[in-house]
Amino acid sequence: MASRLEQALARFRRRQAAQEAAKAPTGRGSDAFRARVEERLRNLEQQVNEVKGRVNGLIFLVAGTALTQVIMKLMQ
Repeated sequence: MASRLEQALARFRRRQAAQEAAKAPTGRGSDAFRARVEERLRNLEQQVNEVKGRVNGLIFLVAGTALTQVIMKLMQ
């Protein structure tokens, strides 16, 4: 799933770059906008990575709990 997300982000970036190159007026306003968009995209990527880490942690917690329950049932 992570690779699909990364591929989608790469496609988005390429599409954005092509659209900006086609209609980009050279000026301070567009540079500031581009910098802000890149900053927001980096922030979003960091948040996605944080969520992925939390989901992975939850998966291991549930798997560990289930395994512990199975071992406890076998021991009785």
